[in-house]
Amino acid sequence: MGKIFGFMEYERAEEKVRSEEERVRDFYEFHESFDKKSSIEQAARCMDCGIPFCQAGVMISGMMSGCPLHNLVPEINDLVYRGRMEEAYRRLSITHSFPEFTARVCPALCEAACTCGLHSEAVATKENEKVVIEYAFEKGLVKEEKPSVRSGKKVAVIGSGPSGLAAAQLLNRRGHEVTVYERRDRVGGLLRYGIPNMKLDKKLIDRRVKLMEEAGVSFKVNTDVGRDIGKDELLKEYDSVILACGASQPRDINAPGREAKGIRFAVDFLSEVTKRLLDSDFKDIPLDLVSGKEVIIVGGGDTGNDCLATCIRLGAKNVTQLEMMPKPSCERLASNPWPEWPRILKVDYGQEESIWKFGKDPRVYKTTIKEFKKDKKGKLKELVLVSLESKKDEKSGRMIMVPLEGSERTIPADLVLIAAGFLGSEKYVTDAFLVETDQRSNVKTKVNEYKSSGDRIYVCGDMHIGQSLVVRAIAEGRAVAREVDTDLMGYTNL
Repeated sequence: MGKIFGFMEYERAEEKVRSEEERVRDFYEFHESFDKKSSIEQAARCMDCGIPFCQAGVMISGMMSGCPLHNLVPEINDLVYRGRMEEAYRRLSITHSFPEFTARVCPALCEAACTCGLHSEAVATKENEKVVIEYAFEKGLVKEEKPSVRSGKKVAVIGSGPSGLAAAQLLNRRGHEVTVYERRDRVGGLLRYGIPNMKLDKKLIDRRVKLMEEAGVSFKVNTDVGRDIGKDELLKEYDSVILACGASQPRDINAPGREAKGIRFAVDFLSEVTKRLLDSDFKDIPLDLVSGKEVIIVGGGDTGNDCLATCIRLGAKNVTQLEMMPKPSCERLASNPWPEWPRILKVDYGQEESIWKFGKDPRVYKTTIKEFKKDKKGKLKELVLVSLESKKDEKSGRMIMVPLEGSERTIPADLVLIAAGFLGSEKYVTDAFLVETDQRSNVKTKVNEYKSSGDRIYVCGDMHIGQSLVVRAIAEGRAVAREVDTDLMGYTNL
């Protein structure tokens, strides 16, 4: 490596962010980038470790360890350290379709598996990824070259989230004619409507989509495949169809009073906020959805945190976040060794803002909703909460969370946002294409393959592997593109 003992000379630097006081006043990105000196120093910390677990992308104990795209992290960091930024971008773009997205929303699986992080702090790989891709855009290096020769083959991609976009990008480069269908009014899937603008500026999606359009990819929005257009019609026009519709069926809470007004699924809420902001060029701030309300968020993951930050910006009176599981340890336990994903307490940007605004962490652990209470008009007014305890299930032998008798308590609630995860593919889509699904409603394929039970129908992303991360969705999109290309052409050079 460029600086053999750089990890001993420099400390890890965190990404710069705008202060809570400033950023909660708007919906613009709160991340700031490293300056040149900081990016070089952080790249210098990358060790000559021999076995770069950061780029492994393997499942350990049911969790992804290292980058599923297999970005060659040490090579990229070495080029950044040497100031060879264009080469760093070329190296990154070989394995990665959209670094500008993951550099903002990825939990940095590469950093969790960093060898430097075993005894010290991990290399700031995610932040340097952003430095590299933004340098490339600034210098006009990022281009989608229009193929000089077309294959004569046509591919339809259903869904314009990260997996669909990645598949379309590679198949277009190969010379196939690609059309992407999106049921919403704008391209991007959950990148567009499931992630708030302050976390991922939607102009970044538009910037990339414009390049893809210039290179020949066609996008059809406001088209709900499975309802507006069917399988037979698509297979008549296209040689292959890729389902990249996501795992968008939300998990619900089945408790008495669920029909009360004021209970929403998290992604529906986030989508409405983002759409109103985009439609009005950020002039229509939807304060009416939240202002002055007692908000309860069910779920402690990324979506729950995004709801928390959004509600703070929309003037919530108070926000409480319910988590079924116990509070994680602040440090790794012996049962969770490196390089497994660290199951430790994380204070994300939404929790930081809540602590600043309300003076406390909003999370309440080992708690769930027992009953929704409504007023005479059917509007939500209170919740009956119950504490949970861990108990061994006699049938399965697994530890499960069960209600603790006598622990019920009532709290005020005007708005409940359910961010409890997703169950899998939406049934009307899988029914329309007559594809087999598993018990989790993911579309079935052979192991490490992407062809469904339907003729010429492939699947990728969350619809294939279940709810997961943007970086895994991109990896899925790139992989299905290779399989489709092989089946169409007899070989692939993707």
